Amino acid sequence: MSVYLSSQKVIKDWIDYNDHMNVSYYLLMFDKYGADTLNNMFKMGEHSAKTTKKSTMIVESHITYNQELQLNDEVNINCVYFDHDKKRLQYKIEMIHKEKKYLASTIEILALYVDLNERKVAEFEDEKVKLMDEFINKNKSKFNSENLKFSSKIKK
Repeated sequence: MSVYLSSQKVIKDWIDYNDHMNVSYYLLMFDKYGADTLNNMFKMGEHSAKTTKKSTMIVESHITYNQELQLNDEVNINCVYFDHDKKRLQYKIEMIHKEKKYLASTIEILALYVDLNERKVAEFEDEKVKLMDEFINKNKSKFNSENLKFSSKIKK
């Protein structure tokens, strides 16, 4: 199971000479349609960066390419795992072919919460902790913690 975040269609600009989506665009899709969606849900996305000068920065990732995508394929971007500590986010996102239902790709992320004025790691404000904890409690039955790479880096 998973938590739906968004959908996206593969566009011509993302197709390479092998006639499938180039690897760099998997990362773009995960970032723009997965990570940004989560950051906005937890009030630490673009609006937060511009108004409070606090946001997240990805420091480590692990991506798998399970099955190719081609022009006009549509995918759902889903969160399959999410956790946090006082200053870190750990999450895993999958890309599922919308029509054929196959797993196209996954990415696991370790991100830090950063004060952009100081360019230093910061602790989450209580409001953000509450939003993340509510998301976890609401969706933990949909999460899959198997084969995670970064769990040891979350310090609870």
